[in-house]
Amino acid sequence: MTNQSIVTEFLLLGFFDTWELQMLHFVVFLVICLAALLGNLLIIMVVALDQHLHTPMYFFLLNLSFLDLCYISTMVPKSLSNSLTNTRLIFFSGCVAQVFLVVTLADAELAFLTVMAYDRYVAVCLPLHYRIIMNRDACAQMAGCCWFISLLYSVLHTGNTFTLHFCQSNIIGQFFCDISQLLKISCSNTQPNDILIIVLTAVLGGTCFALIVVSYSHIFLTVLHIPSTQGKRKAFSTCVPHLTVFCLFLGTATFTYTQPRSASSLTKDLLAAVLYSVIPPVLNPIIYSLRNKEIKEALSKLLGRTISFTKEMNSCL
Repeated sequence: MTNQSIVTEFLLLGFFDTWELQMLHFVVFLVICLAALLGNLLIIMVVALDQHLHTPMYFFLLNLSFLDLCYISTMVPKSLSNSLTNTRLIFFSGCVAQVFLVVTLADAELAFLTVMAYDRYVAVCLPLHYRIIMNRDACAQMAGCCWFISLLYSVLHTGNTFTLHFCQSNIIGQFFCDISQLLKISCSNTQPNDILIIVLTAVLGGTCFALIVVSYSHIFLTVLHIPSTQGKRKAFSTCVPHLTVFCLFLGTATFTYTQPRSASSLTKDLLAAVLYSVIPPVLNPIIYSLRNKEIKEALSKLLGRTISFTKEMNSCL
């Protein structure tokens, strides 16, 4: 151990080895990243500028869009840069920052998805008490709790990971600094880390999963008693996409961080990472917002104002 050098930088895994395939990866990830950034930025602008959307549901949607924007910006740009420059290097400090941000944003997204499920439960099952329960102070407190819990979990995970020694391989088998991959290349005893990850994942993921299941169980039971077929269809169309994205996000993340390292493989790890880190920020604006009638109307108004303002500016010039 004393003769081995301490790792001060890491090498991230690329998707492909040949230059042509690296460029293909660059183009695909660039399109996905731009689509996610554009979609989430539009949601943030529309909700912030339209007074009619200053409600609890859209307040949480705004937070979710901000999370998705930051989430994909934390991982994908570095991967794009590596593909374009044909390098895999990331410094130790950069890896620490990336792990902290990824864990914070992922846990916050999970927490906000749970709060959104509760918001829908109150709206559908307790409509007469909605304004009282989901008041401004309550929404701010829920959002604050989501951020606080995610930061706390991130500090625990990041500190737990980087107290380990890295003195052997410095090759991370992922396109970003991933905790499970860092544990694989550590020369320390990682059993306590594995236990802590499983416990924290079970506590946070299990709690969020249970709350969402309970919320939507009550929602579905309430919807079944709605006499209108159109009302039932509208309620189910709102709930099913949310559950789909939640299960995709939680399922792939749980699979990645709780499976035995001996059972993991490079292909499965890369695919799972793409599913829980790259796809949700693209899907969320479509599922939660762009399919929403009120968001569409607000977006049309915003585009109309922008076009009118552009015409007026051109006429003045």
